[in-house]
Amino acid sequence: MNIGSHVPLLLADDLTPIQIAVMLGIFFLVCGGLVFVFLFGKYFGLWLRAFGSRAKISPFAIVGIALQKINPNVIVDAKISAVQAGITDIPTNALSSHYLAGGNVTRVVRALIAAHRARIDLDWDTAAAIDLAGRDVQEAVRTSVDPKVIDCPDGRNGRTTLDGVAKDGIQLKARARVTVRTNLSQLIGGATEDTVIARVGEGIVSAIGSSSTHKEVLANPALIAQAVLRKSLDSQTAYEIVSIDIADIDVGDNVGARLQADQAEADMRVARAKAEERRAEAVATEQEMQALAQENRAKVVLAEAEIPMAMAEAFQSGTLRAP
Repeated sequence: MNIGSHVPLLLADDLTPIQIAVMLGIFFLVCGGLVFVFLFGKYFGLWLRAFGSRAKISPFAIVGIALQKINPNVIVDAKISAVQAGITDIPTNALSSHYLAGGNVTRVVRALIAAHRARIDLDWDTAAAIDLAGRDVQEAVRTSVDPKVIDCPDGRNGRTTLDGVAKDGIQLKARARVTVRTNLSQLIGGATEDTVIARVGEGIVSAIGSSSTHKEVLANPALIAQAVLRKSLDSQTAYEIVSIDIADIDVGDNVGARLQADQAEADMRVARAKAEERRAEAVATEQEMQALAQENRAKVVLAEAEIPMAMAEAFQSGTLRAP
């Protein structure tokens, strides 16, 4: 029993470090192979589908994707869709990295497919950056192909018209429709739709204000659109303005006449205030003169009161003489 119990120890002692390392390597290799076979067996159908569609995703890549806690179905389906659409320059690692970064791989690939079919220059890096920036890259590509129409004003702030006043004082109420397409090169960091609406509204109001009379605008509303388009309002925005159309324009109040009436009323109030000030000054002067007259009368009365006293004094002193 003692000899038998020492046999494994003797065998272990007889092995060299190299042999032990080789045995450990074989052990880990066998274990790794079993794990790989298990995982590959789990995703064999997925790899077979990728292989049949010429997506060029190796079994090791699929297993590595699974070990990174990435859904292999999303990556493989995206790669197959891209390859079937003729886009073969998207690496599998780029798809996995975008997934780990929190991006929507399926949406980006669909956007690339739509851009490729529409012959729009859009690469993977730009599309992925747009998606990670929080923009809907698929909607951006759709808008590039099919421009959308923006109402100006949009009515969200309670206003339904853009109000401008011509030089003759007549107010005009206008509504415009702006046709825009997405500018993919400036989508990251470019101004949004609200900026385009604000700029177009400001341009329309300015164009109405620069008109000599409101009749010119009513006769040719396209002058407003042309004046606004010349200002390059889509600069540094995520959109490119295709056209600006004046949908409706109405005559409002006679602002000039109202302002003149208000000015006349204000002038009349100022004149009344100045007249009241002069009247108050006249009344004050009159009161001062009346007070001065009373003061002089009092002095006369005092002087008259001294006459009898002077006569009595003269009589007593014997200096009073008849003339």
